[in-house]
Amino acid sequence: MLEVHGLTAGYGGNPVLEDVRIEIGRGKLVGLLGANNAGKSTFINCLSGVVPASSGRILFEGEDITRLSPKSRVERGIIQVPEGRLVFPDMSVRENLLLGGVNATARPRRAERIDYVLDLLPRLKERIGQAAGTLSGGEQQMLAIGRGLVAEPRLLMLDEPSLGLAPRFVQYVFEIIDKLHADGLTVLLVEQNLNLTLRHSDYCYVLERGRVVVEGVSAHVKDDPRTKSAYLGL
Repeated sequence: MLEVHGLTAGYGGNPVLEDVRIEIGRGKLVGLLGANNAGKSTFINCLSGVVPASSGRILFEGEDITRLSPKSRVERGIIQVPEGRLVFPDMSVRENLLLGGVNATARPRRAERIDYVLDLLPRLKERIGQAAGTLSGGEQQMLAIGRGLVAEPRLLMLDEPSLGLAPRFVQYVFEIIDKLHADGLTVLLVEQNLNLTLRHSDYCYVLERGRVVVEGVSAHVKDDPRTKSAYLGL
């Protein structure tokens, strides 16, 4: 579904990613691991079109999308759930979900998709008229995922979904991710949490200083000494 070839990108002429090559098969749950400042968020922002590529190519379902706008990528089903959730705090849960379906592809089925999200995440149904800013951190993460699902994703990219959550909510979020994967959705999971990601993903890539240093099925990545090195700097 997604092919990234030789991607280099950064800020102000300073590269953060260098020659990154990643593939994601349709229906797979792929983990992108790395310590702080490894380049994970820059990578996912490149896929969304928020950060431009300095060089390299991004192919989605065979189409070169390297120079497409973020709006065009969303309309093709490349949906990012951002780090830190970034819900609209003064708007209700329903209004936040409605905003997930404003793109041209999702708009015709927006009401149906909201019903699907509320069935998947019944806690949101209980708080449908409540201001998003009054929700707990875990509930806001559910809302952020739900908003992404309303957008009709073909590739759902989750940026640090466990960050700052209580353990019970982390477990619940990963149960949701597993269900989406089981239903056939393609997921890119960008995480610092090594053990959780390896436990739930089909295949993993490990970034260190903007380069892929390990890749493979999750069991092999876990046992590779370079994974430990990338996290601990050993």
